[in-house]
Amino acid sequence: MKISLNWLGSLVDIEDKTPQEIDELLTMSGLEVEGLEEVEEVKGGLKGLVVGEVLECEQHSNADKLKVTKVDLGGEEPVQIVCGAPNVAAGQKVIVATVGAELFPSPTESFKIKKGKIRGEVSMGMICAEDEIGLGTSHDGIMVLDTDLPNGTPAAKYFNLENDNVLEIGLTPNRVDGSSHYGAARDLKVLLDRPIKSVSQEEIFNKFAVDNNNAPVKVNVQDTDACPRYSGITISGITVKESPKWLKQRLTSIGLAPINNVVDITNFVLHELGQPLHAFDLAKVGNEINVKFATEGEEFITLDEEKRKLKGNDLMIANASENMCIAGVFGGIESGVNDATTSVFLESAYFHPDVIRKTSQQHSIKTDASFRFERGCDPNMTITALKYAAALIKELAGGEISSEIVDVYPKAIENFVIDVKFKNVDRLIGQAIPQERVISILEGLDISILERTEETIKVSVPPYRVDVQREADIIEEILRIYGFNSVELSESLSADFLASFPKKDKQILQRKVTEMLAGSGCHEIMTNSLTTSKYSTELGDLDADKDVKILNILSADLDVMRQSMMFSGLEVINHNIRRQQKNVRVFEFGKTYHKEESGYEEREHLSIFVSGTSTDESWIRKATASDFHTVSSLVEKIFDRLNIQGVSVEYINNDTVAYGLQYTARKQVIATVGLVNPKAAKLTGVKQEVFYADIDWSALVKMYSADYKFKEIPKFPEVRRDLSLVLDKKATFASIKEIAQKTERKLLKNINVFDVYEGKHLSAGLKSYSVSFILQDENKTLNDKAIDKAMNGLIKAFETQLNAVIRK
Repeated sequence: MKISLNWLGSLVDIEDKTPQEIDELLTMSGLEVEGLEEVEEVKGGLKGLVVGEVLECEQHSNADKLKVTKVDLGGEEPVQIVCGAPNVAAGQKVIVATVGAELFPSPTESFKIKKGKIRGEVSMGMICAEDEIGLGTSHDGIMVLDTDLPNGTPAAKYFNLENDNVLEIGLTPNRVDGSSHYGAARDLKVLLDRPIKSVSQEEIFNKFAVDNNNAPVKVNVQDTDACPRYSGITISGITVKESPKWLKQRLTSIGLAPINNVVDITNFVLHELGQPLHAFDLAKVGNEINVKFATEGEEFITLDEEKRKLKGNDLMIANASENMCIAGVFGGIESGVNDATTSVFLESAYFHPDVIRKTSQQHSIKTDASFRFERGCDPNMTITALKYAAALIKELAGGEISSEIVDVYPKAIENFVIDVKFKNVDRLIGQAIPQERVISILEGLDISILERTEETIKVSVPPYRVDVQREADIIEEILRIYGFNSVELSESLSADFLASFPKKDKQILQRKVTEMLAGSGCHEIMTNSLTTSKYSTELGDLDADKDVKILNILSADLDVMRQSMMFSGLEVINHNIRRQQKNVRVFEFGKTYHKEESGYEEREHLSIFVSGTSTDESWIRKATASDFHTVSSLVEKIFDRLNIQGVSVEYINNDTVAYGLQYTARKQVIATVGLVNPKAAKLTGVKQEVFYADIDWSALVKMYSADYKFKEIPKFPEVRRDLSLVLDKKATFASIKEIAQKTERKLLKNINVFDVYEGKHLSAGLKSYSVSFILQDENKTLNDKAIDKAMNGLIKAFETQLNAVIRK
């Protein structure tokens, strides 16, 4: 966004400030200046050109079409200049380019004036025509001036040239209040403690008056949520013509091309006040304006002569029978102002930002109006801007205001009311600021004080400050005006905040688990959510009817969204194996996608894959193959890290897992761990064993508890006792562990299986578990009596509940 300093100076006094100082002030207040450029009204600024007087004019002795003149340039002696213009004569006041001056007939060409001889006569300059200095196109003769300015006066002073400095502001999305010269002036008002004018052409604004009510226009708003406020007025009997010099200078300084006086005025008001306007040819409007949504699929031709197919959520401005404009975005080719226009209906509205943003994105149209509407304009500026523009049109295009202002505004948009504590101001800024300074800053920013006590204030924020809705936002406003550089840094840096952080932050938990898995030797992968439908059609565990199909498929192998994390991980393993990387440990956080009767669903997962060896071969040990326990131990570490309680397990086998465990907590399956079924692995080309864990990440986040309990390490020793249990082959260690924990709740601290045997020394259908039990009393040293009592209780429980035989 461009800001002209000459224009800005008409709103607030900045004459004593250099462009660089204004740059620094605005940047430090949050309107970051990305560039500063000097703009000349005429290329070169007419440097080296002065007013001169022709004292003598004689025919050149060697050229019929040349004259030899003596010209007074205000120096001690007149200079001789050879001139070929037919209208040069003694007594004329003229513009002279002195030796060394550089002339710019056009922005792309230039030449320097040199001392020289023309047909034998010395020439010390050039008497100029308007096209030679870039002030026009006429070359009929030299410019003859009507002026009393003394000879030698710079030509720039005679032509009253207005050079300018233009700031390029990188406007952030939250600072729509700064998207105009008036917005920048509001910040400078409080930064410099100087008054601001209401508008730059205040005398014109004060001339606004309704002349008659001969051309009223009825306005109907279909949806007041999409268009909370719509204002308009009619101006009749105007003459569309070229804009005056001052108006064209304002627009060209910020890079806009003047069009005609009416359109230029709407652009001028937009960039001065930040309120977009649109002028309709009244002959196209008739006597009715309808603000309504478009019909899906209907066509509309915009000002750029492009035919656009409208969406049902495009807000349109229409007359009684047809669309005239895409509201807040782009006008239509038929309803705009042209040279034949004699009356206009001037629109000034507030459209909901979401509506304009959607339309702008759908049609890939970015205009100065949509830029402001989609960020949130000032709903209280519509009437001010309307009166200002109407008065300017009447001043520059003639005519009369021929209707009352129509203002459809059924529900006023209220100010934001915020409570602020002075102690929080000092705490967040890191420095105590006098309360009176806080009050003056806020009032300078048009934030009014509703209530005040020694400790708090209640403030009212105008709706155009869409970024100021919380106490922290108010404090930020205070700080940006008070000045970041005014806050002294303490010896030790620190941070503070007002908001309370969520107890369960999914991103923080994910980072904790990622760090743990990486520390265990795993690498994180990120895979494509698109996959092939053959996985769901060839495996019974996946329902092909639940595939989320892609309409425009990139290839036959990427035609659905994945239902399982398994296959994308297996594809990564296959990719590594084919490159001789057979030992793989990877994990991925990702989503699966499912088509259910109730609609489409996304589910968050954590998948872990282990294949090959878990330890490398070395001189001191052999390589150890990865197995089920390699991956199951990682899963159980995750449960411990997230403090997941009450986990139970059961054995499973299916088309995707040849054998494994299913972990359940709170009657919900939270993880599946096991050996990937060779049938499933074969679909991706993997032939070696792969152990896989699929974790319901959303469930783990919900079950996570930060309420860890800590207790003192016991002072008394623990005791180990071992048992060898002969059980039915179908019995699991999980059942042994569950029975033991229920039987001896007080002394049993840990249980572990250290050997499993099946073979010729046992009967068919039996196996033997060698189990260790760790016993400990936290209050005293265990004696044999207590130990025997505990172990006898465990033996009895195993014998009665598992039909176990205790091997002795």
